[in-house]
Amino acid sequence: MTPSRPLGFPEFVALLAMLFATIAYSIDAMLPALVVIAEDLAPDAVNRAQLVITSFVLGMGLGTLFWGPISDSFGRKSVIVFGIAIYAGAALVAARAETLEVLLAARLVQGLGAAAPRVVTLAIVRDLYEGRRMARVMSIVMTVFIIVPAIAPSIGAAIIWVWDWRAVFWSFVVFGLLSGSWLMLRQPETHPPERRQPLRAARLWAALVEVVTMPRVMITVAALSLGFGQMFLFLSTAPQIFTDVFDRQASFPFWFAGVALIAGLSGILNAALVMRLGMRRLATTAFAAQSVVSVLFLAQWFLLPLPEPWGFFVFFAYMCAAFFMVGLTFGNLNALAMEPLGHIAGLAAAVIGSLSTLGAVLIAAPMGQLYDGSPVSLVGGVAVCSAVAYLLMRSLRDLPETAAVP
Repeated sequence: MTPSRPLGFPEFVALLAMLFATIAYSIDAMLPALVVIAEDLAPDAVNRAQLVITSFVLGMGLGTLFWGPISDSFGRKSVIVFGIAIYAGAALVAARAETLEVLLAARLVQGLGAAAPRVVTLAIVRDLYEGRRMARVMSIVMTVFIIVPAIAPSIGAAIIWVWDWRAVFWSFVVFGLLSGSWLMLRQPETHPPERRQPLRAARLWAALVEVVTMPRVMITVAALSLGFGQMFLFLSTAPQIFTDVFDRQASFPFWFAGVALIAGLSGILNAALVMRLGMRRLATTAFAAQSVVSVLFLAQWFLLPLPEPWGFFVFFAYMCAAFFMVGLTFGNLNALAMEPLGHIAGLAAAVIGSLSTLGAVLIAAPMGQLYDGSPVSLVGGVAVCSAVAYLLMRSLRDLPETAAVP
């Protein structure tokens, strides 16, 4: 039976958070496995194991471009479920991979499938909300969603300890089945047949041109790319830093959980402040703060090196501060970019998600390969990305009044 009664707000937020968490769980549960995968499949080039993360993100960026327009024509729910099926099938292939190349190819396809719940869920929110109300909903969703990054590395580590790294991919299948079933059984369709538009090349091209020729949207997308890029850089290099620099491989999941939980508090703060202060101001302030704390850490690292364990505690505090700013950027930037595009929400979410994700891969992948056994390349990359994003957000103030950003 197709559900028709709208979900209560708490269940709606929880469902959206779980669908969004497909991405987070697929990335963060793999973090404890990267060192082991490097030993098994890339012992002569351990940095290549980082590509397990970035290949998934690349697939997600490519898939994001298609799922949104398809959902505009065929509805939100069926597209999400189809994407989850691709995601789960690719996870089964990855679980049996005998070479790093096969594993990376499977992760690419897995990212293609995972893009469906990511981008179409955003379109669902835009179907029902707009402007600062949408930013508020996204902040609450991100706060719930942050629980997954907090516990995913611990789940991944436990699975590896009981079985091996391949079993983590079986957990992705279970996760997909649970989220897809919940969606189908409980959530009504938010894009009914009478609002759907045919999947025609001319219409898609016209909508694409509309998105990419709006300065406020593209500046926001560029800032979002830099924000995602530095986050993916964190995720792909943090396991190596914890292992090589601070000799804390075994306890990494617990430290990462602490970082994620602290970051989740920023989503609560953003939900409380966004209606009063606005999306642009909060995101701009967050990027400025990320750049400042990164420069301060680099100054300490070079000018006042600390013995252990104090050096590690300073790095951990830096990670907490940097990740805290995430909750003040992503939800706000997505809402800013989507604000003028409600009439093409699915395609807009697709273009925005695809461009920002592909841009993030182009930033994170080469920066990650610069890792040299110290946190300098990571923190320096974050400092540069945040500073450029800050300047982009400041430039929004100079747009004509008709393009002003709230």
